[in-house]
This record gives sequence, C-alpha cells and structure tokens, in this order.
Amino acid sequence: MPRAQERASAILRQYHQAEAELIGKAVVLTDGKAGTVEQLILDEEHGLRLSIAGHLGKWPVSTIKLLQG
Repeated sequence: MPRAQERASAILRQYHQAEAELIGKAVVLTDGKAGTVEQLILDEEHGLRLSIAGHLGKWPVSTIKLLQG
C-alpha cells in the first residue's frame, strides 16, 4: 500500500474511533454550551469539529471541557 494511502487509512481509523467515543456523549464546552454530541465533522480547513444537540453550529473538538460517559 503506498504511503499516502496508509496515512489516509490511519486518519479514517482514528476518525471512526473518535465517532465511537463521542457520539451520544454529554459534553460541556469551554464557552459553557452543553449537550449531547450529535455528529463529528472532518473539516479540511478546521480539523475535527462536533455538533451538539440543541445548539446551532460546529465547534472544534479541542473545546470540550468535560466529557461524561
């Protein structure tokens, strides 16, 4: 497998692992927004972002302050 394809596969594996760990989990963001993670989005420009039930918009995963199982 060419190196680029190996890297792409590794990125997708990590993305799917992040989905499994975050979708449906309760989170609180650094700006105080709280809710359940509905979706993860892999954005070329901004990286991994998430949407939260009841809030319009998408936030960087790095803004998670608290994650509840």
